[in-house]
Amino acid sequence: MESGIHQWIHANSRTMTDPAGRQAQILEDHSALEIARQCGLGLYEVYQEALKLGVYPCRYIRNLNIISAAEQLKLAQSQVAVIGAGGLGGHVIILLARIGVGRLIVADADRFDETNLNRQILCNQDTLGRSKSRTAADAVASVNPGVKVEPHMLRISDANIDAILAGADVVVDALDNVPDRQMLQEASRRLGIPLVHGAIAGFEGRILSIYPGDTGMRTLYGTEETRPPDTDRPEALLGVPAVTASLIGTFQAMEVIKILLHRGKIWRNIMAYIDLENGSFDEFRLDGSANGVK
Repeated sequence: MESGIHQWIHANSRTMTDPAGRQAQILEDHSALEIARQCGLGLYEVYQEALKLGVYPCRYIRNLNIISAAEQLKLAQSQVAVIGAGGLGGHVIILLARIGVGRLIVADADRFDETNLNRQILCNQDTLGRSKSRTAADAVASVNPGVKVEPHMLRISDANIDAILAGADVVVDALDNVPDRQMLQEASRRLGIPLVHGAIAGFEGRILSIYPGDTGMRTLYGTEETRPPDTDRPEALLGVPAVTASLIGTFQAMEVIKILLHRGKIWRNIMAYIDLENGSFDEFRLDGSANGVK
């Protein structure tokens, strides 16, 4: 099968010159779809086989050079679990699908309502009342049908979390409450998976990558006895505007990319804190020290 599909890819690819004047072999979606039909495969498999040959699916040509063919293949072969498909999770899901992460696990028990319209990118008049996880799967299919989505219409629990996260290379915390976040960190630790935490309140947000063995949530949130009641949560008091959800979700997606590709600076044991209203960006080390970031 492999030699056959490679022959199809070579026969249907073409040379394209990108805006910087560089030439690359590309495979357009209409050709990829025909190859998938002829070979009895999905676009997910066709994209990977093309990248193994150094042929870019045309949709990724604007990634050229900032992401190598080998790195694009790595993304295509990766699986990311996004827990929560609302304000943060919706942005993370769409960004990871656009950049080419091949498989996404999405878990969210909720349905969209009118209070989500202010910030949740997957929420619109047509999706009101629909499952957030199912909507995410449909949205990804329309953006990048070369990405597989495994939707779970349920709330995570001690009984199901390990099965949901199984096979993930990175987990994204896009939740809105501390107990579930701590449960997610414990499951990620148990399974040996890095976790990207994000939280927003008003025009402020934070990001932290937590690897198995890191203190993470315990340092940020303390114990159950020391946590304030839900009505005193910052996001409940300050609200959650669209600009903050978009920015922090973008940072979370980039953190996932850096972890998968082993490149750049990862915010491990360092909480990045962004205040959009005052234009400040700071780092807080989990030992209590802080550094301003220019």
